[in-house]
Amino acid sequence: MSTALLFSGQGSQYSGMGKALYEAAPGAYDEIFGTAEEVLGFDLKKLMFEGTAEELAETCNSQPAIFTMSLMCAKKYTDEGGEFDAVAGHSLGEYAALVVSGAVDMRTGYTLIKHRAACMDKWAKKNSGKMAAVLGLPADTVRAVCAKVNGKGPDLAVPANFNTPVQTVISGNESGIEKATELLKTEGAKRVVPLAVAAAFHSPLMKEAGIEFGELIKDIPIGTPGKAFYSNVTGGKLTDSTRIHSLMSNHIYSPVFFTSELEAMHADGINRFVECGPGKALTGMVKKTLDDVTTEAIDN
Repeated sequence: MSTALLFSGQGSQYSGMGKALYEAAPGAYDEIFGTAEEVLGFDLKKLMFEGTAEELAETCNSQPAIFTMSLMCAKKYTDEGGEFDAVAGHSLGEYAALVVSGAVDMRTGYTLIKHRAACMDKWAKKNSGKMAAVLGLPADTVRAVCAKVNGKGPDLAVPANFNTPVQTVISGNESGIEKATELLKTEGAKRVVPLAVAAAFHSPLMKEAGIEFGELIKDIPIGTPGKAFYSNVTGGKLTDSTRIHSLMSNHIYSPVFFTSELEAMHADGINRFVECGPGKALTGMVKKTLDDVTTEAIDN
């Protein structure tokens, strides 16, 4: 049985995350938290264990917190003898995948996260936007509706996250999301659920963030992953590690082809998926996308 580790994305954070893991194995995660504090310049452990939901929702807090929780869960899995053949992350989760696959060390991972969070926070404040989850419609229908809205005057609405065959997140400005929501409901969407975010992630409104991030990381060494690595941007297996810098830059304003990734992994013989990080959202996506696979979620 071939196994892939999956790593959680932004929005999965919660108050107290990681505390149960830490208390169950005192000292096991000190290197992770020590590196985080050295690179980030603040006590991330205290924020994760004691911070409010509002504090953890801030981009500059949520991204390193989720990244840290993902590393903790992966460490627990491997410390208990777990093995894996491949890695993939949902959006932010790709950075934990880079570390766990051996493409970068932990310190470099935190450096990448620090730059990414700062760029996204900066441009999110300059280019505010909305996101919404569309439930119960095929991705092609969502694409078609967004095409009708996108570019009509000031309106912007694009598919941002392809999560399952019948769940797609759209991203854009307020007027674009409102118009797309109306059309999607007429097309038969079961629900269109606004997400609690203040920016249009994975849309053209974040292109400046991606370009700035690319400049900041261009000289940071990123090696070849030691495990099969699947990319959100391409929706398939990474075959050229020299592309990682450009993929990470484009990733901020490009769609997340998570459904395609899962299908590509399954086609490559992976039939067991272990989610490492806060919550069980990715486990649910796997179950709704693939048949004949087993899943596990490590959260505490």
